[in-house]
Amino acid sequence: MVTIGKKVAEFTVPATGDKTLSLSDFEDKNLVIYFYPKDSTPGCTLEGQNFRDLYPEFQAANTGILGVSRDSLKRHENFKCKQEFPFDLLSDEDEALCNQFDVIHEKNMYGRKVLGIVRSTFLIDGKGVLRAEWRKVRVKGHVDEVLDAVKQL
Repeated sequence: MVTIGKKVAEFTVPATGDKTLSLSDFEDKNLVIYFYPKDSTPGCTLEGQNFRDLYPEFQAANTGILGVSRDSLKRHENFKCKQEFPFDLLSDEDEALCNQFDVIHEKNMYGRKVLGIVRSTFLIDGKGVLRAEWRKVRVKGHVDEVLDAVKQL
């Protein structure tokens, strides 16, 4: 589990572009990791587009972005290509990263209870320390809020 002010444990996860990415790949760079329920759904698409549109500002602030869901790499590749995301998506099919960040919880879907990813975002500094977290995210205005937090690091 992650805690604000503490180092995040190393992780290594399959990513788009035929890569495997680790936290240590972002040493000396801030990192925004956003967890979302499912590729190509309205809220998840809008959130990704918002990160895409502000990506140059995140880059200017020495900050990488990674999107994470339980979708397969194939679905991620299609989603990333269609939306022209300049950042990678991580495929967490075994839920290891989701569990590390405690983002899988019981949700109500059409009247029945299911376990799913609760939209959440985390800001990690260049030393691997968790600096901020947003849980149960509402998409509207969220990416601007994250960018403001990045600029304050």
